[in-house]
Amino acid sequence: MADTIKCLIIGSGPAGYTAAIYAARAGLDPVLYTGKEPGGQLTITTDVENYPGYPDGIGGPEMMEEFRKQAERFGTQVRYELISKVDFTGDIHNVWTEGGEELEANTVIVATGASAKWLGLESEQRLNNKGVSACAVCDGFFFRGQEVAVVGGGDTAAEEATYLSKLCPKVHLLVRRDEMRASKIMQERVNKTENIEIHWNTEVTEVLGKEEVEGIQVINNQTKETSVIPVKGFFVAIGHKPNTEIFNGWLDMDKTGYIKTIPGTSRTNVEGVFASGDAQDNVYRQAVTAAGTGCMAALDAERYLVEKGIV
Repeated sequence: MADTIKCLIIGSGPAGYTAAIYAARAGLDPVLYTGKEPGGQLTITTDVENYPGYPDGIGGPEMMEEFRKQAERFGTQVRYELISKVDFTGDIHNVWTEGGEELEANTVIVATGASAKWLGLESEQRLNNKGVSACAVCDGFFFRGQEVAVVGGGDTAAEEATYLSKLCPKVHLLVRRDEMRASKIMQERVNKTENIEIHWNTEVTEVLGKEEVEGIQVINNQTKETSVIPVKGFFVAIGHKPNTEIFNGWLDMDKTGYIKTIPGTSRTNVEGVFASGDAQDNVYRQAVTAAGTGCMAALDAERYLVEKGIV
């Protein structure tokens, strides 16, 4: 087995790469495993316009490439492989790559992110980033002055619809039941917003358009009546799934799988293991907040290593 890694980072979105930059500059010789999607969710985002420092915007993949180069410039080892198993029993943390290699690390920073849940339509995936989005805060600005639709019945859908109502003349909220799962206060906000139209018992059967979204085909699951709603933007708000399965049984999580951290820190219930980015954030889910928690995780890891006399 190779020498013990002082700082092992699992994941390569804004949180992972930012953690790597800070850890490398602190002399922790970080090793980062990218996982299946190097760069994370931003690699499927065409335009990022709300990250400071890019006045003209930047493509998601290009932005993540710049993060990677910056991390490598300070000495981060970036390895394009998936971590598939962990064992956090002792002071030294053991992890295994998908290829079966066992690694030891003094500290582990989890930055595995979360993935949006989708409806599973072919047209939805084909038009992703061409009018289909899973983040109104990220992409809503592109649809100002245009009609849009939001699918979902929980707090996320209610928040997305309310946010979009400030930018768009009409927001169609598609709920597949005859009631919403959203909290009472969020439902009240939706009901008080005049330009949000709720379509009850409604399911999307297809996203229409060749090169960009032109509308959606829906069906009323009670009457079986079908119709077309012309929209330019289609926002899927049926939740996110944190990529934290390999940490089950080791790290404390909430009921949906988000890793719990000690408030005000990135520390988990296991000494020497820190969590950052969307793997532990079910509220903000933004690139800039993910980067911030990546910075926190690296600083917390450095303090831990100093306290243990390892660096």
